[in-house]
Amino acid sequence: MKVSLEFKLIFCLFSILILTGFQQISDDNTYVNDLKTWHQKRIESLKAENGWLNLAGLFWLEVGKNSFGADPKNNVVFPAGKSVPLLGYFTLKNGEVWVDIEPSAKVSVNKAPVTSLKIFPADHNIVLESGTLRWFVIKRGTKFGIRLRDLESSELQHFAGVKTYSIDPKWRIEAKLEPATTDKKIAITDVTGQTSLQTSPGTLVFSIDGKEHRLDAVESEEQLFILFADQTSGKETYGAGRFLYAEKPNERGTTILDFNKSINPPCAFTTFATCPLPPKQNRLSIAVTAGEKNYGNH
Repeated sequence: MKVSLEFKLIFCLFSILILTGFQQISDDNTYVNDLKTWHQKRIESLKAENGWLNLAGLFWLEVGKNSFGADPKNNVVFPAGKSVPLLGYFTLKNGEVWVDIEPSAKVSVNKAPVTSLKIFPADHNIVLESGTLRWFVIKRGTKFGIRLRDLESSELQHFAGVKTYSIDPKWRIEAKLEPATTDKKIAITDVTGQTSLQTSPGTLVFSIDGKEHRLDAVESEEQLFILFADQTSGKETYGAGRFLYAEKPNERGTTILDFNKSINPPCAFTTFATCPLPPKQNRLSIAVTAGEKNYGNH
């Protein structure tokens, strides 16, 4: 039986379409599996010792001597039953923080007992330990605070994961960086009300459903960091917006914004974080139904 040239062409075209479809399915499955692996690592980072779920306190120091321990009369009050009544004193003076430990208290750094030590500033982050508690100094603007962790915190023990939207490749979008023509600074305000100027390499320009959108980025080590809010904020997602990281632009000036990797800021998980808020120009007019949904009631 003779097969017409037309039939052969149709068959070849059909075969190509089938193979292309299979390739697309395979690519989509790989993408979804990669996203699931990425999100699992994200969950593990939240639960880690340096994650956000075990925060148990944030205490702003006064200039001078600050007593700390479980006694409610202290300047810095640690959780009841987690330490002795008086562990010692923090002293804040001239931008330095020292700690002096009571002789009867057991406090260590890297398993080595501590009696008196300058803990800020230091060449590295000094973490003090007592039982399940860990604490260290943070600086926000002109304020100095003690951030406390409890490795057996109730938030950590009752954590059951973070809900997300279904993974959708349509939210993996190419964006063009519109470089800043000058030394561009963006005013970023955090939840404590303090504002700092952050260096911005420029504005990321992208399209969704044929409409152009713009987001200012700031620098974060070897990545771009984007604070954004959208029409899901305060409804299905965290009210103060979400975070998104992206690779720095390639030689063509483009990068990928994968909104499936949009994550909650630390303040969604704890009241003891000092999260930055999206600048007003980073409030999108659309609903970004991708990435993490709201968590808890913080």
